[in-house]
This record gives sequence, C-alpha cells and structure tokens, in this order.
Amino acid sequence: MNIAHWLQRQAEAGGTAPALFHGTKCLADYAGFHARAAAFAGGLVARGLRPGDRVALFMANHPEYLVALFGSWIAGAVAVPVNARLHGQEVAWILDNADASLCIATGEQASALQDAACPVAAPGEVAGAPLHLVPRAPTDLAWLFYTSGTTGRPKGVQITHRMLQAMSLAYLASVDAVSAEDATLYAAPMSHGAGLYSLVHVLMGARHVVPESGGVDPGEILDLAAHFGRMHMFAAPTMVRRLTDHARHHGRDGTGLRSVVYGGGPMYVADVKAALDVFGPVFLQIYGQGEAPMAITALGREDVAARRALATVGRAQAGVELRVGDEAGRPLPPGAVGEIMVRGDLVMPGYWRNDAATAETIRDGWLMTGDMGCLDEAGYLTLQDRSKDVIISGGQNVYPREVEEVLLTHPDVSEVAVVGRPSDEWGEEVVAFVVPKAGTLDRNALDAHCLNRIARFKRPKAYFAVEELPKNNYGKVVKTALRERLAQP
Repeated sequence: MNIAHWLQRQAEAGGTAPALFHGTKCLADYAGFHARAAAFAGGLVARGLRPGDRVALFMANHPEYLVALFGSWIAGAVAVPVNARLHGQEVAWILDNADASLCIATGEQASALQDAACPVAAPGEVAGAPLHLVPRAPTDLAWLFYTSGTTGRPKGVQITHRMLQAMSLAYLASVDAVSAEDATLYAAPMSHGAGLYSLVHVLMGARHVVPESGGVDPGEILDLAAHFGRMHMFAAPTMVRRLTDHARHHGRDGTGLRSVVYGGGPMYVADVKAALDVFGPVFLQIYGQGEAPMAITALGREDVAARRALATVGRAQAGVELRVGDEAGRPLPPGAVGEIMVRGDLVMPGYWRNDAATAETIRDGWLMTGDMGCLDEAGYLTLQDRSKDVIISGGQNVYPREVEEVLLTHPDVSEVAVVGRPSDEWGEEVVAFVVPKAGTLDRNALDAHCLNRIARFKRPKAYFAVEELPKNNYGKVVKTALRERLAQP
C-alpha cells in the first residue's frame, strides 16, 4: 500500500478537519491538504517523473514540506529529505548519489544549489492536474534517508512503504496514543524524526503545526502549545533542556503540552527529572536509527513519570525483535554488554547502491546497530557506548571521519583526530586535535576552511595543537586517550 493512502483516506472521510497550520494560521483542511499534494504529484508527472524516481526535499521547516512529501508519494516517487543545514557541496553529493530527478528547495537552501546537477524548483513551481494515487508495493522504496557512516560519506538508508506503516503502528502500540483532537508541532527538522512522525498524525487526522520561526524558539513553542492544546512534539535532548530553562526563567508550566517524545541522543537523568519538575508527566523516550527509524525501543510515559528506569531507553517496540549479542551475534544473558541487534519489518532492506555496507550491517536478517548495550531481566535496554564514533550535538549526528577528511585537505594540517566533548548546552560538541605541519595552528583559517565545505554544526568548537596523536601498535589513533585528556581539569 502507498503510504499516502492515509492522507487520501482523511480527505475521503469529509476532509473538513483542520490540517496544516503555519503558526496559528490554518492554511488547509485535510481535503485541501490532499488536493495540494495531488496537484504537486501532477506537477511531477508533467515534468516527466515516473514511479520510483527520487525527489529531494532540501527545505527548512514549512507546511509546504508536507505537501511536497505526500505529493511525491502520491506520484509513486521516492522522497529524499535532506537536512536543511547541510552545506551545498554535501547536498550536491547526495543528489548525485541518489540520482535525484528533481530537488525541491527554497530560500537559503535554493541559493546553495546553484551548481546542482539536477533541476531545482520551489514547491509552488511544481503543480499540475491532480493526480490519482499511484499504487505501490509494500517493499517499494518510499523514503531515502542519508546518514553518514564511519567512512565519512553518507549512506542512503532505504525505507519502504511497509517500514513507514510498521513504524507508525508501532508508535500507537508502544509509544503514545494519537487522536484527531491532537496537534503535532514541527520544531525539530522535518527531514528527520519530526517528519517521520507526520505519518501517524495524518493517519489519525491530527493537526500539523509548523512554527513561523521554522525551528526551536522555546517561547514560541510554549505559546503554540497553549494556543492549540493537546500538543505533541518530537525533541532532541538539547531542545528539552532549552524548553525547561526557558519555562523556569519565565515562570511557565507548559500548558497545552500533551506529549514530548525525546530521542536522537543521550538524555542525562538529571535533565529528565528537571523537565518533569517543570512540565509534569508529558515525557516519553524512543531509541532508533535511520536503519530502523524511530522504532527500536520506547520508555513510556508511566515509566518516565514514575522516574523509573530513566537511565535506560526502554523496552522493545511492538514491531521489532531486540537482542544483545556477542561478536558472532549469539544472544547474551541479561546484564551482559554486547552489540544491540534488531530484526523485523521496521529494519531496512539495505543501503542504497552499497552492497558492501549492507552485508556488513545486515546479518542473517538482524540489523547490527553498532551500539553497545545490555538488557535487564524485564527487557529494559541500557546503552553503554557507541561502537561507532558518532558525535551527537544538539540532536544532530556528526561523524568524525567526515570532519577529519575536510581538515586534512588544509595545507597546514598533517594529522587530525576529531572527538566529542561533553557540553551542557549541546550534549556533545565537536573538537579537533591537530598535528600542524609547521608547528603553528591558525584556528581562524581552519574554521573558514570547514565552513566552506561542511555544515556549520559539524565545525569543531575547539582546536588543540599537538605534536603527535596517541596511537596503538597497529598505528590506529587511540581516541579514548584524547577523550581522557579532555576530561582532565
């Protein structure tokens, strides 16, 4: 089934329920939402796109994002949502790898794609005769999600229509209820978890609210929650911390917030408790990966409200089997630390045009997450470490190898190692240890070099000049030694 059938269903059921909001202004009911998406689909066909073609969405948060997303699916195309904060060169690589037929972009994002190989258009420029829903098989590709790996180049996670359905139904079974009286707020990037959660809210006929700022303005978020009531939102831990600090400072209690699902990075127990003190029992946690989107485990409202198992990421969601395995993938007993493994309809079939990475990650049907953890007797999962060196800063994944490769292209850099440093504001921040060729380090020059090649949030917050990097007997950089150095007073 084409996942856009859920939008068509809402339109067929009468369609008068309010659907799309920009701030407090209603732009469309469900009938209008569907009509605009169908016209967008017709515009794609008029441009020659066929079912299975890729349509990239390089846009800041806006209601038109949902129109383009569901319109792409109505046409049978594959949506390729791209982080709006990426550098133009990074996006160009993704467009080329995905063999995108069209990129939808606006504002700053469109300006960054002047040299894009594929055509670029604003959402309003893609319109035609309304198109009837194109049938798709459950295994057909719906969403191509680019997530970087340890090689430094992004990998395209293939997300099928069946995966999106399973993810949404698992949300209702394992995370939270949704009704037509609810509203979902898009403050986190719509290219990631917030956008994925649009599906279950379309299924249940809820309202979709995009802040006028398009991002994380704590005062605006609390104002919108109070205005709409029964507000749901997905938030990175740093967003929760900012909301808590703002509410405390301004004497607010989060009136109208119904559910805040946090994930995308480690949440400190102290931060959860502080948020509970301010907002009450509105918090839930999920753990997932792009390869099993949003749906590996969940820590429910009751557990969080009771301040029970807060150091865990909860129990397996309804759509997956969960295992902690040894190096051979054999299950380990409760309490033993091993690699977290996941199996089920929520797991990707593989990476886009990357058989080697797929074979390494999918073994006997199990997704090898690369994360280390342990299960207790009750099935609660505790994350112990990430075997991959990903840095999660403000809910955004930063992959050290990618930053290292950029820095190594600077003529003054001989060697470099990038690690994460704990940050009260961002959870982690990127720092670089650099061996300069001439013994000196121009930090401003390195900053400019990075900003010309990668997104600002990936740029190191600090550079440390060192004579040499710590290495083991095999010549591999020992990053644990660098982290220990950062921990020293």
